[in-house]
This record gives sequence, C-alpha cells and structure tokens, in this order.
Amino acid sequence: MLPVIDIRNVHRIYESAAGYTHALKGVSLQVSRGEFLCIMGPSGSGKSTLMNTLGCLDTPTSGTFKLEGVDVSTLDDDELAELRATRLGFVFQSFNLLPRATVLRNVMLPLIYSDCPVREREERAVRALQAVSLPEAYYDHRSNELSGGQMQRVAIARALVNDPAVILADEPTGNLDSATGEMVLKTFRRLRSEGKTIVLITHDPDVAAWADRTVHIRDGKLLTDEQERALVAADHTIRSST
Repeated sequence: MLPVIDIRNVHRIYESAAGYTHALKGVSLQVSRGEFLCIMGPSGSGKSTLMNTLGCLDTPTSGTFKLEGVDVSTLDDDELAELRATRLGFVFQSFNLLPRATVLRNVMLPLIYSDCPVREREERAVRALQAVSLPEAYYDHRSNELSGGQMQRVAIARALVNDPAVILADEPTGNLDSATGEMVLKTFRRLRSEGKTIVLITHDPDVAAWADRTVHIRDGKLLTDEQERALVAADHTIRSST
C-alpha cells in the first residue's frame, strides 16, 4: 500500500548572517495510512523542522517529499495552501484557539473560506466535536471558558473538520497535567483506531509510549533501530539511577 507520507533523503539548510545551519541531514521516513507515529528528540534536534516539512510549511533544500503520492515540490503556493487546508490537520501545544469565539465557531474556522454552505459547516463541526467526545453542552461556550484538556480536544476537532489525510501534533500535551494529557492521548489513539494517520512530536518518552512506532531524531538525523535501542537503554539506566 502506498504510504501516506514518504520522504527520501531530505536535507534542509538555512542561511543567515551567522552562516549555514544544516537542520535536516538526509532524513528518510515512510508513514503508513492509519499509523500513529511519534517523532522524539531533544530541543535543537531538528524535529520542529521535520514537522514543518511534513506540514508543507517549509520546503526541503534537497530530497523528495510525497504526501498521498503527490510530490509536494511540484506544487505552487496556492496548491500548497489548498493541500494544508484539506489534507493536513494541525494540533499545537498552545491550542491556537480564538479566545472569544465559541467552541463551534473555532472548529468551523477551517471551513469558512471554502465553498462549504453554513449548515454543512456546522454539521461537520458537530461531527468533529463528537469524534473527540466533547459534550454538546460546551459547544456554545467561548474557548477561554474551557479547561486545558477541553481546549485541546476542541483543537483536535478543528484539525479533523476537513477530514485530513494526516494529523500533525506538536507537543500537544505540553501544557497539560498528566491526567488531562492522558485523556488527549486516548483521543489520538481512538482516532488512529478509526483509520486516521497521526504524527506526534514530543520529547517525553511517556507520551511516545502511546504511539504505534517511535523514531528518534538527533542532530538532524533519524537514528537507526540499533541507535534507538541504545538510546532507550541509556534513558532507562538514567531513570533507574534517579
């Protein structure tokens, strides 16, 4: 089966007044449809650059990236914007909700600039909120009246409303306590069981444990299986000694 994400030998080099930064160094990664993948790495490892590449927010310096078989490098700015709006859903650590807008309107936002009629927008937003198990009593609440866990579920519903091929989640539990974070991760796992493809970035091994597969990135390179096992063993040793 064709992978939903297929990146091959991707490099990303940034130029600034200070010189060149080689953020990604020959990264190759395939993600199957319906897979829950975690990308794990410390600050400065290249995981945010990789997430921006997967989200079509940044362009590789070299290498190829195909999303659902489409070579992203062949698309112009308008086509990339369309791809982001229809095939990708984004979930962020800081929620990025409009604080004075209702829950329902926040979820409808990605549909406002489409040809989707108002009634259909509302119906799709309601279905997305039902998918993340947010009670209907909250739909008319402003987002700033919600708890952190509720806001993140609204953010996930907003990511779902266009029925994307991939949900990209960047440290989605970073601002949540452990119990609330677990609730959000259960939501991702349930969505995966319903066929959604999820790529989650984290530095937390407890969060990574919820995924089907975890890849580690260090210094712009994805580690081999052997390197990953050594990293996990070292982390276990450190935890045992503390």
